[in-house]
Amino acid sequence: MGERIISIEDYCPALSNELTVVLLGSTGSGVSATGNTILKSSAFASKRSLSSVTRTSEMEQSVVDGRVVKAIDTPGLINFSLGADFVINEIVNCIKLAKDGIHAIVVVLSLNSPFRKEEATAIQSLKILFGANITNYVIIVFTHEDELDDDETLDDILAGECNQPLKVVLGSYENRILAFDNKTKDKEKRDYQVKQFYSLVDKVLAENDGKSYKNELFIKLHEQTDKAYQDRVKEIKKEISLHSEISKDVTIRL
Repeated sequence: MGERIISIEDYCPALSNELTVVLLGSTGSGVSATGNTILKSSAFASKRSLSSVTRTSEMEQSVVDGRVVKAIDTPGLINFSLGADFVINEIVNCIKLAKDGIHAIVVVLSLNSPFRKEEATAIQSLKILFGANITNYVIIVFTHEDELDDDETLDDILAGECNQPLKVVLGSYENRILAFDNKTKDKEKRDYQVKQFYSLVDKVLAENDGKSYKNELFIKLHEQTDKAYQDRVKEIKKEISLHSEISKDVTIRL
């Protein structure tokens, strides 16, 4: 089975001994399982389900290769059909958990299910939810890498024919994409996947001067009467309302 190769040697050494990673994805994409892979633990509940196993944002942590890693599992933040109030409440919960800032936003997509237009729109709207510069911290993880054919790689899939919305989304993160097999029992493969992931995290940090991501929502979180905060909430609600009407029946197949 082919694997997407990332050159680790060219990346800088770890820039932080403590990392906070936020995981986003649609129900069934493997968000919790991906969290367990990067934590090298079974901290998050993970099982096949038509509804999200995670009901509210929750954080688990582990020590991985000498670094304290905090992973925040979110319940469908990019699923605008859950409603504006739910999404905003979970953004606030997520920011409270990530009190020291976010080192990486991990968007989890599945290779074994259709990519919906609403997912593309929601991913593109991350800058509305978290601020304009959040896209500099995004890493795309495709799950179910084990379901690729033996002679097939993630690059083969992404280079193949797919509809424009997916190409637009991936084009912004072409150097920050990898695939996971969250079910593998092969320790060597699991360790390699984790090494690939943290290599990308270090790359993201290097490109952002070693700084975690924060914006005005972090600063104004406890000042909810602040006009700038309220204006931002209104902006987010407007964006969610605009995109919540997108039909779930429109799909983009990988």
